[in-house]
Amino acid sequence: MHAPPFLTQLVVLIAIAAFGAALFERWRLPSIAGFLVVGALLGPGGLGLVQDDASVRALARFGVVFLLFEIGLELPVDRLRRMWRVGLSAGALQVGGTLLLVASATAALGVPARTAVVLGALVAMSSTALVIQLLGDRGELDTPHGQISVAILLFQDVCIVPFLLAIPLLAHAGPLHGLPVLLAFGRATLAIGVFFALARLVLPRMLEAAARVRSREVFSLVALLVVMGAGWAADQLGLTLAVGAFLAGLAARATPYGPQLFAEVLPLRGILLGAFFTAVGMLLDIGESVRLAPQIGLFLLAAVPLKALLITAVVAGALRQGRRMGILSGMALAQTGEFSFVLGGAAVAAGLLPADLQQTFVAGSVITLIATPFLTRAAPRLAEWLSGSAELAQAGASAESSRRDHVVLVGYGLVGRNAGRVLHALGVPFVALETNPKAVREAQAAGDDVVFGDATRPGLLERLGIAHARLVVVVINDPVATRQIVTRIHEVAPGVRILARTRYLLEVDALHEAGASQVVAEELEGTIDLVSHVLREFDVTEGAVERFGAELREEAYALLRAPAGLALDPWMAELLEQVATEWVEVPAQMQGEPSLVDLDLRARTGASVLAIDRGGHTTPNPSPRHTLLPGDRLLLFGARQAAARVRALLDEVGSAE
Repeated sequence: MHAPPFLTQLVVLIAIAAFGAALFERWRLPSIAGFLVVGALLGPGGLGLVQDDASVRALARFGVVFLLFEIGLELPVDRLRRMWRVGLSAGALQVGGTLLLVASATAALGVPARTAVVLGALVAMSSTALVIQLLGDRGELDTPHGQISVAILLFQDVCIVPFLLAIPLLAHAGPLHGLPVLLAFGRATLAIGVFFALARLVLPRMLEAAARVRSREVFSLVALLVVMGAGWAADQLGLTLAVGAFLAGLAARATPYGPQLFAEVLPLRGILLGAFFTAVGMLLDIGESVRLAPQIGLFLLAAVPLKALLITAVVAGALRQGRRMGILSGMALAQTGEFSFVLGGAAVAAGLLPADLQQTFVAGSVITLIATPFLTRAAPRLAEWLSGSAELAQAGASAESSRRDHVVLVGYGLVGRNAGRVLHALGVPFVALETNPKAVREAQAAGDDVVFGDATRPGLLERLGIAHARLVVVVINDPVATRQIVTRIHEVAPGVRILARTRYLLEVDALHEAGASQVVAEELEGTIDLVSHVLREFDVTEGAVERFGAELREEAYALLRAPAGLALDPWMAELLEQVATEWVEVPAQMQGEPSLVDLDLRARTGASVLAIDRGGHTTPNPSPRHTLLPGDRLLLFGARQAAARVRALLDEVGSAE
């Protein structure tokens, strides 16, 4: 009995997808690009290992349905609320500007107007999955340019719905007059409203009923039914499968079962999405791509620089975030993305994208995805070179600063402001440097000495009196910029102490090599804090805990960065056993007034009482006849378990009374 052709094609397709993902992950390249490239090499346009079977391609399209359902389900509403102005302004300018420029340029080259609009929409979209993965791997998701990039990506993701709804309108054979277009959009809006209202009404009841059964299998089947059923229902209302899945995800997000739904559909979505991108790669005909090489090169030379320059202009100009932030964001978002392929597939099905343009777009998009990791790595150097040249040309000769023996804070966010408050309370003069103009205005209005500018500029550092500073504290969220700033400060003022903060362990050595005198790693500080709490639970004295933490920091966290199988150094373990001082309070249930000699405290616990504090009055070296009262605080000196034995003795005496 032979396997059905559909099953054979599907098995080969999944095997190719797995191979492509593994190969490109090993090369530290995007797995999405791996799906596309291997699909192209082994598909009908390459070696022909997989035929362009319509049933396999239909199944692969369901990966898009699951992707859009997940996007709707996991749409970060909290982040949207925080960054809606950035996303709306920057996203609208980027998407609208890209669409307008690409459509105008391609129409001028003789491309039909409707196809030109589709090409503009294709180029306007970036890869959310790829960019977020790269930013996360580089620790840049919470940096200013990372947040701006994510805000623009979220706006692009939301735009896929109106773009998909516009495809049937553009495919309409007749002229696009204002009234018919408005009526069509009105019908689509009404259909969306009806669908979303039904989803909000039906989905919570379905999911609650499935949850009451308390069967994992039943809930998994219902989750699959929600995704597929939503796509089918939307299709019946004149919408698309993808739009229905997105709206169903939004509706399900409002229920208590959203996280479990995400867990159920994620594995299947990953499989189908891999199949989808592999099937998209099968669309690429290698022979045709060679023939169309000039057009593909033109696509790359036009689309990538255009998009990067436009985003740079939006971020640096409209958002006033500076040239460096603009370049970093523009290079990160210069590719086309997964939703471009979704939209391209809809355009091909509607007859809006001819075969040559489809081949040009697919081949060019694959190259942009592969190039993105290299572009993001080169972006900091390019930003430093371009912004540095412009700013130095404008700066002129720097004036000698009159500041002396002060602290320079690089970054005036939450950590910088709190550091400034402490310095102000101590009477230590400080000046802060910040790249966020809004934060600078607010700080200056509050009377703080805060300057707007980039800390990698030597002229600006000299104006802040960096050579005469007592300390420089670098507390920004961008790890790449932190290294650059530390390097530049060390070059300008090699004798100044630099305290740098970083979130990640891997940055510690690099910052020390760049010139940092001390590095505070949040990842490791959290570990020290956790270990300290554990030690206290086992009655290790406070002094020993503090010495242990201090030694770890003194050794630049060397112990915590050692291989997992390496045992604790004996000298570090001895710190926990050494004698130390610690305060112990006499419990409130203590009755009578026992003296130290009555308790025989030293003989029974091994601890010596150095002092007794009573109501703020301290008695050093108390006599053996000194009596104890509830609330007294004893300063003990002894080994690790001595303080624990004193507490146990005092509790025992109190309960016996």
